[in-house]
Amino acid sequence: MSNTSQKNELLNLLLDAKQTVPGSIERRQTVTKLVDRILRSRPICRPLKDQPLSNACQDIYQAARQQILGTLYSDIDCYNPENESLRQWANIRMREAFQEILTDNRLKQLALEAKQYQTQTQQRQYLLTELVNAIQLSRRLIRPHRGELNSDFYNIIYDDAVNRTLLYVFQKIDLYDPERGNGVFMNWVNFRLDRTLRDIRASYQITQDEPIAIEEIDNLGTTEVAPTTFEIIMHYIERDPDEIFQRELIQKYPNASFQAIFLAKRIQGKSWKEISQDLGIPVTTLSSFYWRCIQRFAPKIRQYVQDCA
Repeated sequence: MSNTSQKNELLNLLLDAKQTVPGSIERRQTVTKLVDRILRSRPICRPLKDQPLSNACQDIYQAARQQILGTLYSDIDCYNPENESLRQWANIRMREAFQEILTDNRLKQLALEAKQYQTQTQQRQYLLTELVNAIQLSRRLIRPHRGELNSDFYNIIYDDAVNRTLLYVFQKIDLYDPERGNGVFMNWVNFRLDRTLRDIRASYQITQDEPIAIEEIDNLGTTEVAPTTFEIIMHYIERDPDEIFQRELIQKYPNASFQAIFLAKRIQGKSWKEISQDLGIPVTTLSSFYWRCIQRFAPKIRQYVQDCA
């Protein structure tokens, strides 16, 4: 079905629902059809090929469905197409529903279900993918040590820490012990996140004899960095007179140079997700490579800025 057909189907169901009497059986039936149509675009709990949903995924799906139904019964008459698109309106309510019902216990059950399958099996890989997506969607990840660093720098290393933590969950789920951490699954995840963030932060510290920090190189274009410094660094990396930035590549990806990623991230303003889609490289691989390069090239960039001062 084309995007236009899907949009028209969604709109027709919405209009049909709005024409029914609030509280009537007809409205309930029409809204139920609308919710089922909205959930075709759900971010998680999509079946693996033609297989039925697992028990944990089925529980999450049904809970989200009931949550959206309850919301739309009271909310549907308030929709105004002049304020937001129908798809945006529907996606917001679907996302809010999943955030509401993704309790720690549901995440825990999904994790335990994944552990039941042998490593490298299709079902295990599928459930672990569902798990890491559900963790992100649940908004239960903590933001430790916030306020101790420049906000832009914090957001960058936090994103890297989250990516590494979710990769750890995916690869090391067998290390999860439901008997520890008061039985709270996200205690295990957030403990790892806190530790990873501290490790990343420590790995990018500059000695006291080198007062210019790595984040000054990375936070280009912000009001906290002088425009002249920004222009100097941008010109240096873009011109790359020694061809060091364009030769620094992610293995097996000839288009993924530090120069290309830097320009996409800091000059074009693309998100890690957008760059990942452009290059076909996982976000975790991109961000780790990027930060290793920032650390490696910091002294050379610093010297170039000082020479140009």
